[in-house]
Amino acid sequence: MEVYCLLLILIGFSSAAEEFYSSIDQMTELLHTEKELLASLNYYIQAEEAKLEVVKSWAQTLADHSAFASQDPKRFLGHPVNAFKLLKRLNKDWRDLENVVSTNLFGAFISKLEAGRENFPNENDQKGAAEALLRLQDTYELDTDTLANGKLPGSSQLRTNLTVDDCYDLGIMAYTKDDFYHTVLWMSQAFRQMERGESPQLVKPAKILDYLSYSYWKQGDLEHALEFTNKLLEIDPGHERANQSRTYYVFHLEKQKLGKEPLQTPKMERDNYNGVYERLCRGDSVELTPLRRSGLFCRYHDNHGHPNLLIGPVKEEDVWDEPYIIRYHDVVSEQDMEIIKEWAKPELKRSKVNGKRENESVVSHNRVSQNAWMNDDHVVITKLSKRVGDITGMDMSTSEKMQVVNYGVGGQYDPHFDFKGDEIEVPNSKLGRGKRIATWLFYISEVEAGGNTVFPKLGAIVEPIKGSAVLWYNLLLNGKGDYRTQHAACPVLVGSKWVANWWFHERGQEFRRPCGLEKSS
Repeated sequence: MEVYCLLLILIGFSSAAEEFYSSIDQMTELLHTEKELLASLNYYIQAEEAKLEVVKSWAQTLADHSAFASQDPKRFLGHPVNAFKLLKRLNKDWRDLENVVSTNLFGAFISKLEAGRENFPNENDQKGAAEALLRLQDTYELDTDTLANGKLPGSSQLRTNLTVDDCYDLGIMAYTKDDFYHTVLWMSQAFRQMERGESPQLVKPAKILDYLSYSYWKQGDLEHALEFTNKLLEIDPGHERANQSRTYYVFHLEKQKLGKEPLQTPKMERDNYNGVYERLCRGDSVELTPLRRSGLFCRYHDNHGHPNLLIGPVKEEDVWDEPYIIRYHDVVSEQDMEIIKEWAKPELKRSKVNGKRENESVVSHNRVSQNAWMNDDHVVITKLSKRVGDITGMDMSTSEKMQVVNYGVGGQYDPHFDFKGDEIEVPNSKLGRGKRIATWLFYISEVEAGGNTVFPKLGAIVEPIKGSAVLWYNLLLNGKGDYRTQHAACPVLVGSKWVANWWFHERGQEFRRPCGLEKSS
């Protein structure tokens, strides 16, 4: 654009220059023209230098990130802030950089950037990562400073910071959803970081204050709305909306002080708060009574002398007494876990949940993960299937295929049941095997923080210990669903969580887990 303006000035100069040399006065006017031309040239040079500095700064930042991340990519991306920033860079920041350099002679770079964009994350990816950070913040009661500085458990070597622009983008994501609670939190964080001396690269301070004051007003906090409106007017005294808002806030606050208008209680709470589930995710379980705890044991288990377990019984631990939840330790080898993950990776697709209709599956924000269904024709799957059958005594021929799941940034699965409701007469009709009688869940990766399996109706917590597996029954002895087995996968705070599970069905288990003699059993 600057080059275009220069050309216009030069063209205008040449077309008007008919005979300047015959008049000093005319030549004097040329000095003014040259001065304007020089000012325009200097502006162009400064603009180009500024753009180059932005590009150099960006390249250095990216080089630092790349060098750090390449040492251990999986562990690096296991930190949710790193994952969010990667998705944000490829979806938004690279596009902003393109706008900066598009007027320069970097045609080859732009062509490569445009050609590769179809493989970049899109707006939904950035939005999803932002929502994950907010979910982690809420679930684990993290303040914005903790998240912005990357101070997460087990991640001291992975720490990375959110910039003012990053905090602003998180606030904007919340704002677009009318989530003014989180808008205030993240716009406030952006403003605090500016007060500490950090300069934003793209967003203007006045814009942050504008969103902050408005969001405080939407929360019913007129005092803070007025405070940040005044700060905005210090930066931009002519801001029309801020001046109007200030008059409005002063008027209503004065009326409240005089008792002519009821005082408003600011709504600084978030919606959709799930207290029990989130407390369990933070590790606050229900403490069993001494009598109940005395009935929980650890033992070596050989399934009543099963020939395949006599020499090598498995380590069995009682996790919960009623309903019975059991953990088996060291039941899958490191090698087998790696094979399962590598085999599943090409098949991973976005996980779905049951829809309103029978046999309907839909994508939902309640389940943030990707999963794959493993065929039994792989030697490792066949071996593990037989081992699980030996340990549990279940008939594996009627179980579903092994499902392998990898949780993403802040990956989770909200409280749910593995069986379908008793109101459905023929559950899993396409399988023809009856309800899911029990669940076997392998943990096949280390999770540095978060990712517990919790049972909100019980108050039970099962930590994701690599190489272990958990078993519980979803149905009562009378075949009805046991609604106490509602469970959830807590958001992964730091790390990458992999699990694999089998669901056993009623058919084939008639003589392995007989039904109760009483209807109410």
